[in-house]
Parts: sequence; structure tokens; C-alpha cells
Amino acid sequence: MARQRLGQHFLADAGWREEIAREIRLSPQTIAQAPGGEGAEYCWIEIGAGHGEMTEHLVSTGVPVHAVELDPLLAATLRRLAKRFANLEILSADILESDIGKIAGGKRVRVYGNLPYYITSPILRHLFASAAIIDEIHIIIQHEVALRLAAKPGTRDYGYLSVLTQYFSRPEVVLEIPRNAFRPPPDVNSALVTLRLPGERAKLPQINESAFLEFVKLCFSQKRKTLVNNLKSQIPAELVRENLAELNLRPDARAEQLSVTNSAALFSRLGRSSG
Repeated sequence: MARQRLGQHFLADAGWREEIAREIRLSPQTIAQAPGGEGAEYCWIEIGAGHGEMTEHLVSTGVPVHAVELDPLLAATLRRLAKRFANLEILSADILESDIGKIAGGKRVRVYGNLPYYITSPILRHLFASAAIIDEIHIIIQHEVALRLAAKPGTRDYGYLSVLTQYFSRPEVVLEIPRNAFRPPPDVNSALVTLRLPGERAKLPQINESAFLEFVKLCFSQKRKTLVNNLKSQIPAELVRENLAELNLRPDARAEQLSVTNSAALFSRLGRSSG
């Protein structure tokens, strides 16, 4: 039985499970073609393993699988599955309080998760804190949020979450999944999103990442306002306009019009100008 407070919606449709397995290279036809091949020094971390709907597909790769499940009743059920697979470890834990590096034990990481919609952003931020050891993240999330992760500058869906995601990864909306694929069905459609790491961060000069992300959050604090207006509580308006001009950006530019690269360049320039 699903627990409403945990946002549980189990992927009950076997056809959709097979489709997802193919897309993330877990089917027999695609395992051998996966980057690194069989026996590569990586592991899978599964977030919200549920009843093990996708866990058996993950263990079929032959690499270590660490299935993290917050619900202790489901974790107990999953331990019976672990008796059948030597490469499966069940962790009864909250992913937000889990040390990704410690779980991985020195291996590179691929992540799969059917995420509770209400904590998608905190989970992504937690995973990005371990971006140095993660190669891929495959997550099922609300379709509307999936579009925001992959949105391009200048579009309605582009916002802070877009910049955060694209700074660390290269997102792709792979599949739209109907609500009737789940039990109980959610109120909205879902999507499988693949995030391949690294993202724009790899192309940019080193910056103070936490300060940069706080800067981006401030830039988007009132999305319809200009950057000058959103930043004026901390940075003189004329200074912002000068640096926008030097980046060939309009003085009335809004945050949604800046690429990740432009946002990082503006952050760096303003830091130097006010220092």
C-alpha cells in the first residue's frame, strides 16, 4: 500500500518498466553497449526502490546496486529480494541524509530513482553535491518539472532549477509516462529525465559554486523583474548595467534571458567589480 505522506506512486505497468530499462541501458540488448561495458568500476544507487519494480533490472547489469528506501516496511520486503542477488544492498535510509560517496565505496555512480514529486529539487541539490563521482542520473519526476530542468533560456519554463541542473548536467527529457502507469496514479503525467554529468560547469572557470547559485536564486527572485531590480538590494544598479553592457546584454535583461554561461560570467564580473 502506498503512503500518501511519502509521495509513493509505484511503477506498476511492466511494459513501461521495460521501456525505461531500454532507455537507461538495462535491457539485455543494451547492457553490453553501455559506456564502460560490463564489469566497469561503477555502481547503481537507486532512490526509492519501492517494491523492487526496477531493482531487478538494475541488478541484471551485474554491478553493485545500492537500493535506498525510506519506508521501513518496503525496505524489509526488499531484503528478501537481496537474498537472491549478491550484488544488491538494501539501505533503509533517507537519501537526503545519505552520503553518496560512502555508499559508492570508491566507484563511479549512476543513479536511478522514481522520486517523490514534492522533494525533487532537494534530491537534485543533494546529488549535485556529489557531482564529481556521478556520471548519470535517471529520474522519473513530474512532467512539468522535467520540462523546467531542460528548458532553454528565453522560454517560459526556464528558471533557477534550469540553471542549477544545466550547470551540473546535460538534461534530456527521454519519455513522457502516463499517470495510469502507476499505482496509485498521480494527479499529473510523469517523465523520465536523463542527466549526464558534467554540465556547463566543466566549461567554465572555477567559481564559488554556492555563492553563484545563491546569486542565480536572487536573479530569479521575482522572475518578471529585470536583473537590475532583483539585484539592487545587494549591487548598485549602474554597476549591473555596466557589466551587462560589457557582456553584450540589454540593460533591461531578465534572468530568464541569460544562459548558464552568461549568468556565470555576470556573477564573476560583478564579484570583481565590487571587490
